[in-house]
Amino acid sequence: MRSTTNLLEMLSPAHRDRLLACATHVSFPTGARIFEEGTRADKFWVIRTGRVTLDIHVPGRRAATIDALGSGQLLGWSWLVPPHTWQLGAEAHGTVHTLEFDAPAVRTMCEEDPVLGQAVTRCVVTVVGNRLQSTRTRLLDLYGPAGSGLRL
Repeated sequence: MRSTTNLLEMLSPAHRDRLLACATHVSFPTGARIFEEGTRADKFWVIRTGRVTLDIHVPGRRAATIDALGSGQLLGWSWLVPPHTWQLGAEAHGTVHTLEFDAPAVRTMCEEDPVLGQAVTRCVVTVVGNRLQSTRTRLLDLYGPAGSGLRL
């Protein structure tokens, strides 16, 4: 598996076509909150153009930006894992154009086609691993000793 976070590129052409058949084009204006930490995760997106930042609530402080996503990247993975609630928040920076997917419909497709389900799960796990590393690095940058993390 390539080291990428582009869900559609990671899938076989047949699986990609199945997912794209249920995608809709959705745009978010500058500053739009796409989802909030702790709310129901019933959609996910592949960013076509624009930039989205992921953030985490920090009690008594402003939300901490954890990562920035751009073209081709998967926005949202919490839809795949019960209890299907967002682990982070997301905000559009500039106009963002996406492909939007109905998470319950995709989960049903994955249950009905175990090969598709395994492929989607493998791709999403790759994304989660990358995001965990990014989050770790960013939190070290924000709260660790000087120079312990990388700048976004």
